[in-house]
Amino acid sequence: MSKDNIKIKSEAEIEVMAEGGRILGKIKNELMANIVEGENAGNIEDLADSLIKQSGAKASFKMVKGYSWATCVNVNDGVVHGIPRKSIIFKKGDIVSVDIGLYYKGFHTDTSISCAIAANPKTKAFLSAGKVALKNAIAVAREGSRIYDISEAMQEVIVKAGYSPIRALVGHGIGRNLHEMPQIPCFVAGERKDSPEIISGSVLAIEAMYAQGLPDVIISNDGWTIKTKDGKIAGLFEETVAVTKSGPIVLTS
Repeated sequence: MSKDNIKIKSEAEIEVMAEGGRILGKIKNELMANIVEGENAGNIEDLADSLIKQSGAKASFKMVKGYSWATCVNVNDGVVHGIPRKSIIFKKGDIVSVDIGLYYKGFHTDTSISCAIAANPKTKAFLSAGKVALKNAIAVAREGSRIYDISEAMQEVIVKAGYSPIRALVGHGIGRNLHEMPQIPCFVAGERKDSPEIISGSVLAIEAMYAQGLPDVIISNDGWTIKTKDGKIAGLFEETVAVTKSGPIVLTS
């Protein structure tokens, strides 16, 4: 079932996604507990892979053509799609972002989080902006709202804090496919009236992607890692959210 290319989920399907989301949320939390000085991205990947296998699910990202890892791990100027190599060793002051997806009983869920190792006040403020932007965006993900409203909620917080929403990347619908319609920018694009209407049964992977400097990005030589062009730090916060008659429900917390 769909409306304007948005694939609507039944209550039973959302419950399955919620079950998978709870598993993924626990895995995310365990990974973040291991983001410490001296650890490396490859070990985070190994832990994620092990936890996903133990859950009886599959790694969504390994189902993406050409990508062979369960996670994407980005450090400092990395925005998304960072390959989790053992050569990436976390240092004091680093911002580390982990993005992970789970395929469970026929449905995907997707979540990301950023943290800092021994954060200073400036870094704490930077990360706080992303958390608030995502929280505000989720709050307006209600039946009758539009995707524009989600984008505006994120942009408002990020810009007011003095940062830049990433414009080359977007969040997305999610379900039986990892990436479904609609696209969900973290910046305002076009007119509100032309933006897709949000309806009950929509499931959305809402992502706050932003940079301390300019929003421009480049692709690294590995063909996957997307970084800020000016080398400034980036943040990434994402949850899979179901839109229900009673309001938005975060499935991956």
